[in-house]
Order: sequence, then structure tokens, then C-alpha cells
Amino acid sequence: MIQKTKEQFIKLFGKEPLIVVSPGRINLIGEHTDYNDGFVLPAAIDKKIVYAVAPNGTNQCNVHADFTGETASFSLDAVVPTPGWINYIMGVVAMLQQRGLEVAGFDCVLAGDIPVGAGLSSSAAVEGGLVAALDKLFGFGLSRMDMALIGQKAEHTFPGVMCGIMDQFANLHGKKDQVMRLDCRNLNYEYFPFEFPGYKVVLCNSMVHHSLASSEYNVRRQQCEAGVKAIQQHHPEVKSLRDANLQMLEEVKDVIPGKVYDRCVYVIEEISRVQEATGLLQQGKLNEFGKLMYETHEGLSKLYEVSCPELDFLVSLASEREEVAGARVMGGGFGGCTINLVVADKVEEYTEFVRSRYNKEYNKDPEIYVTTIENGVTVL
Repeated sequence: MIQKTKEQFIKLFGKEPLIVVSPGRINLIGEHTDYNDGFVLPAAIDKKIVYAVAPNGTNQCNVHADFTGETASFSLDAVVPTPGWINYIMGVVAMLQQRGLEVAGFDCVLAGDIPVGAGLSSSAAVEGGLVAALDKLFGFGLSRMDMALIGQKAEHTFPGVMCGIMDQFANLHGKKDQVMRLDCRNLNYEYFPFEFPGYKVVLCNSMVHHSLASSEYNVRRQQCEAGVKAIQQHHPEVKSLRDANLQMLEEVKDVIPGKVYDRCVYVIEEISRVQEATGLLQQGKLNEFGKLMYETHEGLSKLYEVSCPELDFLVSLASEREEVAGARVMGGGFGGCTINLVVADKVEEYTEFVRSRYNKEYNKDPEIYVTTIENGVTVL
């Protein structure tokens, strides 16, 4: 794919490009905790976006998207939210400009094999790859965390998704065979080995893409904030759900809507699960880790209500199988993938089982990806 993207760039623009590889991400545990100042446990994976980029000496940015076959252009004097995939590119450029950095015109081809809508964070890969490319081309000297924050702000401002920092962080900080525990309050992070050669990370794509995912995501965020406001009446020191416990939540149960209560229960419990999970990884206890994943799914499905029947079905299939240590919905929800930890030499058997049962139930074939944990954004 790297070679093909480079050749496509030379064919379209007639010069040698800079190449940047920008990965998707998985999150083993810690879902919807990032915007609540909690902990997450993500890793970069081998599904990726590839950029070929070069300056063009003009005030125009010309971007060719291999996955749609379209080329879009915009002027650096008029970077405003625009419908479609180009919005993600323009968002990054606008946030760099907002920092007072001088972005010059560039030509660019992007290609990729991250399935869109699968919860593998293709948008963060688009943002992270571009900010790293422009940093290299124009010598901005940004740190990786600066780049992650620029990508996050771009997503808030242009597509309007009020995401936490996890996706952009994982995309830029990933290390091969390591997961990262990120403290989303102070952005401190630590690497933990994920060295289980007897197991593979298998993603099962439900092939469900709900258009309400972005709007409902923002609703969940508002519900968590409403819970915090109620708790603050009794505990003014609580700044976010990270500071709260279930006892504090019980004190306000009668004055908040039931849905707000449920959302907060899930987040408080999930923040605690991530802390427990890293200890289990260090001890090599993958089966116990897997049980926490099932608990997370139950919370996401029943309390946070971001699952759907297809995802619940995929997780119930996993729970029937001895070769699966754990499974859950991954990402924002309302569709996308489940993440499954599967005994390596049983992956093929498990894949066939899932395909056959899912097809029988929903009359469609799930896409299944066996992934490896890889490095974050790499400038070649």
C-alpha cells in the first residue's frame, strides 16, 4: 500500500513525496472513560492510513483520497468546516493555523485499510498522519502530545464530535506489542507489555453503521456532566466522574434522571476496571482480564446503552467459546466491532463459527480482522 500510494502521488503531482504511516487503534478496556478524566488502555494496530505529501509552493491544498477516487482542493485563506471527508483534513490545517503556525500549500494522496465505521478510529488516523506530515514538512517542532491535542481539537471543531483524547493519543504514541494506560486527566501514560503469543486480538465487524453514533456520543457526554453537577452539590471537590464513587452517586439518585444515574454507574465502575486490568496484564492473567472485558460489555449494553442487538449477539457467541478469553463492543458503539481475545491456533475455527452463526441470524457476513499491536504514526 505504501508503494502504491507513492506511485499514485508521483503520477498525479509529478514529484517525490514524504510518506507517513498512521495506524488505527484498539482499546482493550476503558470505554467512554476518556472524557470523564478516567483511564484508557489503547494500542495502535496494523490497520492504517498512508499519506504521501509534498509542499507545492502555492496557497492551495490539493488532496486525493484513494478510497473514494476524489480530489478536493481548498485555499489556505478559507479553511472552514465543509461536508465530507475533506473536513478532517481542513480541521487539522485550521488548528495548526490557530496556533500561529504557518502552513504552506501542499499536495497529498491518502489511502488506507482501516474500515470506516468499525470503531478503529479511522478519523484519528487521518488527523494524526496529517499533523505529523505537516510538522515534518514545515518544521513546526511539535511534540507527539501536541499533535494528539491538535487532532482532538480538529475533531471537536470541524466534524463536531466532542471526543476524548484517547484515539489521537493512541495513534501517535503506540509501541509494538505494548498497550498504554493513559490518565486522561493529566495525560501521564505508562506502557504495559501485551505479550501473549498464544492469543490473537480478533475484531468482528457487525457491519452495522448507525448515523446516530456522533449525536448520541455527545448526549452521553452531557449526561455524565449532569451527574457530576448533581454530585457537586454535596461534594464540591468532585471535578469529574473520575473523582466520584458509587456512594456519592447514591446520595443524588433521587434528584437525577434514571438514565443519568445509569451512565454514571457505568463510568465509575469502568474507571476502576482499567486500574484492575493493568495489574492483571502485569501478572499475565489474561483469562481474568477477559472477564473484565465481558463486564465492560454488559455495562456498555445495559447501563450506557451504546450497544445494539448485533453487537450483543457477537459477544454472546464469544462467551460460548472456551478459546475466547474475553470480548466486548469497542469504540463509541451503535455498531462497529467487537474485540475478542482468542487462542491463536483456534482463530480460524472461531472465525468460521462466528461467520456461520451471524449469517444465520442476520443474513449478512461480518468482516473479521486478526490484528497485531504496532507502532504509532511513523514518518518514513
